[in-house]
Amino acid sequence: MKTTATLTLCLLFTTFYSSAQEGQVTINQDKNIASLLELKKNMNNEDVDRYKIQIYNGNRKGAYEAKSEFSSVFSDWSPSIHFEQPNFKIWVGNFRTRLEADRALKRIKKEFSSAFIFKPKR
Repeated sequence: MKTTATLTLCLLFTTFYSSAQEGQVTINQDKNIASLLELKKNMNNEDVDRYKIQIYNGNRKGAYEAKSEFSSVFSDWSPSIHFEQPNFKIWVGNFRTRLEADRALKRIKKEFSSAFIFKPKR
């Protein structure tokens, strides 16, 4: 009984004093990193209020075909592929106003009848 009490006391004493460790961390980084991060944050905020046009939603093969067809017909905008499981989507443009997007959609609908305007959620 005396040995278990002594062992328990030693165990408590050891864990109490050895559980925390202190140290000092020094971070060395380029001073331009903070300004670059701020610039990136501002660029992302600008894209939130923009409009895009989706011209395709489906499988990978169809997405690449639609992207190629769009690029050959419309050189004004460069299409991009986005994957949202389980579909591939082709998005076009980065329009500041709904009016700009509507004008572009009118042209695009002649070739891609299922195209529509949306605001991406980022």
